[in-house]
Amino acid sequence: MAIGRMEEVPAVEGFIRLCTDGWEQGWHERNGGNLTYRMKKEDVDAARPFFDETPRPWVNMGVQADNLAGEYFITTGSGRFMRNVQLDAAANIGIVEINDKGDSWRIVWGLGNGARPTSEFPSHFMNHSVRKEVTGGANRVIYHCHPANIIALTFILPLDDKTFSRVLWQSMTECPVIFPEGVGVVPWMVPGGPEIAQATSRLMKKYQAAVWAHHGIFVSGPDFDTAFGLAHTIEKSAEIYVKILSTGRPILQTITDEDLLAIEPSFHITLNREFLN
Repeated sequence: MAIGRMEEVPAVEGFIRLCTDGWEQGWHERNGGNLTYRMKKEDVDAARPFFDETPRPWVNMGVQADNLAGEYFITTGSGRFMRNVQLDAAANIGIVEINDKGDSWRIVWGLGNGARPTSEFPSHFMNHSVRKEVTGGANRVIYHCHPANIIALTFILPLDDKTFSRVLWQSMTECPVIFPEGVGVVPWMVPGGPEIAQATSRLMKKYQAAVWAHHGIFVSGPDFDTAFGLAHTIEKSAEIYVKILSTGRPILQTITDEDLLAIEPSFHITLNREFLN
């Protein structure tokens, strides 16, 4: 079947679906959260017939990555609401091309009415660079959202990788299978700035996901389902732990380190030994 409009391009369709799924989870109040996807060649080829006749001006990002030169990204728009993406994609998301120096973008489709890529685009860009390098090009999605339970835990747990990883692993059996390396934690920083971008990219060399204190989570993945599933799993585990704490009763049993290690051979994983006692 011939593709008649941009929204029917499979990559764009998947992008819109993730935005809708995140909104329906309650993770995107107002214009909260953002999403970017590094397009494959076949994605670009399918989308190119719908590109603007004349690309818009180049905009320097203030960050640079050689390994992302010439790439194309689908991105949510700054100040745009996730709930509106499914209603009017061209007004709320867009496609940007990266120049041959890897330091500037220009809009080639969407982001209508003067919209720009998400204000977190430099953070996404730096982390795409890291995840492309450490996964041999496999990771293509960066997703940031505001799930209530994982944010709540940043007020009561020490802000260190081991504490958060162990709480999540021990609250739901699937967690060590899905993120055996654990999760990273970024202390509170001004959103959208270079400091949080750099702090997150350092963690993304080791982890698929980073918790942003009092703010949300920042996850990566090779495709939309995997990235969304990672965020969903982390938040569900956090919700279980919050519910446990809310009972006010002592924890009588949990998943022990021996139990965690017993999972490894069945699921062909290797847990991060730094996080075992």
